[in-house]
Amino acid sequence: MKSKFIVAVISFFLCQVVLAQVKFEAEVSRKTIGVNERVRIDFKMNQDGDNFNPPDFRGFKVVGGPYQSISNSWINGKRTYQKSYGYYLQPNGRGNFTIGQAEILIAGTTYKTTPIEIKVVAAVNKPTDGTNAEIVASQNIHLVTKISNENPYLNEGISVEYILYVSPNINVSQWRPVDSPKFPDFWSENIDVSRLDVKDGTYQGEPYRYVSLRKTILYPQKTGELSIEPLTLSVSVEVPSDRRDIFGRRLFETVQQRVSASAKTIKVKPLPQQGKPAGFTGAVGSFNFSVTTNKQSLDASESLEAKVKVSGNGNLMLFQLPKLTLPASLEVYEPEHNQDTRTNHNGVVGSITDTYTIVPQQKGKYPIEPVSFSYFDVKSGSYKVLSSKELMIDVENGPMASIPSNSGSASSNKQEVISTGSQFRYLKLQPNLKPMGEERFFKSLWFWLLILLPLLAIPLSIIFGKKRKERLNDVAGKQVKKADKLARKYLSEAKKNIGDPNAFYLALEKSLHNFLRAKLSIQTSEMSKDRIRTILTEKQIDSGTTDDFIQLLKNCEMARYSLSSQAAMEQDYGQAAQVLSLIDKDL
Repeated sequence: MKSKFIVAVISFFLCQVVLAQVKFEAEVSRKTIGVNERVRIDFKMNQDGDNFNPPDFRGFKVVGGPYQSISNSWINGKRTYQKSYGYYLQPNGRGNFTIGQAEILIAGTTYKTTPIEIKVVAAVNKPTDGTNAEIVASQNIHLVTKISNENPYLNEGISVEYILYVSPNINVSQWRPVDSPKFPDFWSENIDVSRLDVKDGTYQGEPYRYVSLRKTILYPQKTGELSIEPLTLSVSVEVPSDRRDIFGRRLFETVQQRVSASAKTIKVKPLPQQGKPAGFTGAVGSFNFSVTTNKQSLDASESLEAKVKVSGNGNLMLFQLPKLTLPASLEVYEPEHNQDTRTNHNGVVGSITDTYTIVPQQKGKYPIEPVSFSYFDVKSGSYKVLSSKELMIDVENGPMASIPSNSGSASSNKQEVISTGSQFRYLKLQPNLKPMGEERFFKSLWFWLLILLPLLAIPLSIIFGKKRKERLNDVAGKQVKKADKLARKYLSEAKKNIGDPNAFYLALEKSLHNFLRAKLSIQTSEMSKDRIRTILTEKQIDSGTTDDFIQLLKNCEMARYSLSSQAAMEQDYGQAAQVLSLIDKDL
């Protein structure tokens, strides 16, 4: 009994020693503050713990934190460890408030802090926040989203500019984007900012410096309310501290401040139906239109070029040029499409051109009928129609068109032969003549090959039979090949149906699904976006390519509930072909 009592006493004292080694306590910067001041509270521990649970800061608003800090040092062979969680609190009003107990789990035991009483008095003349560099930084730096027009027409260009405002009280050394906005409902074009130009201005009536960090031109592809996603930055901010160097100059403290621009919503108006021209293809902006040729007269079999050109400012890449109407007797090649555009602060400017190569075969005069081009002018809010002039092509030298002859009965059924450059087609250039002394078939090389062919066919038939049996047994391989063929088939079908949103996006979605079945061996029932992203990430596919693939699936789903322009379908088709090619290459 005596020995058991001694063991129990020793165990009790050992537990007390162990418990005495753990410290978990709360500290505040001040216990009496003004209603216009802030207080900092730190929860400190001398051993690392888990599951930290802060108290309910009733009567206060958390304006900063939690800020976690860890220090670990060795002094004279003795280890010193401290970990803390810090908060900045702003009182909601005057009175006496109690900050409750915080909890943490250390070595399997839950520890709690002691409640702290805070007295909030009337506002003071000179409020202080101690060493609250994070709050100072947050109050002196702002990221603003500026939109040129919040109520544009469909396909009307607008600019979205992200501006960083910095107070003269702080300095900014560098910044980096944390989350860049995406514009799924817009055709977008970024404007390159080669040099950051810092200017002086005001923010909410206070003097500030500001700089334009990023500017994007957007062309909305849907009507209704569309969201402009915010930009989030991590900024290194230099905040003045209370310390000074040996020369009396104030020292600065650098903190990392995350700042975000607020999300914006614009309301896109549909284009009016009243006065809409029959040949309107979606051009919105301010344009000029012309049809020109590089020759007015030429000989037969010579070529000339006719150019259909639209220039100006607007959605140049999102509509089709009108087609030329030419006489059937002219040989016309498919037009070559050229773009000469650039993006500036006013939008997309430049020109687009369709160049036709025309080759006349007969002598005569051939008119190029006038062509009309229509667009919606956002300044006047009305449709404009531009027409070209009639052009005349004069073919001076060449064969005449065939004319029936009535000069006599002998020649009543004869017509003049027109030279087309292939008038000797009736001559056989390979008569396939045989020499007179040709060798007989008997005992020739072909004779012996045909004799030995049955003997060679036996082992070949056995080999091909085994290969065929393996292919028949390879059910999974057949499914993969079938899915790959279907993916190519539906992608080709989607290209043919550009202009029909329902058929196009249905075929595109089938192509994407069959591609996944072929390359990743997953079934359609498993094709959730999160599942697809996880598998592509495991296959080490580039994150940008993965995002583009997921966005294509979203576009296919969204097309069921909204209309899409032909330009959007062409863009999605080109994106799909590129993304599938990149994934197939990486796999």
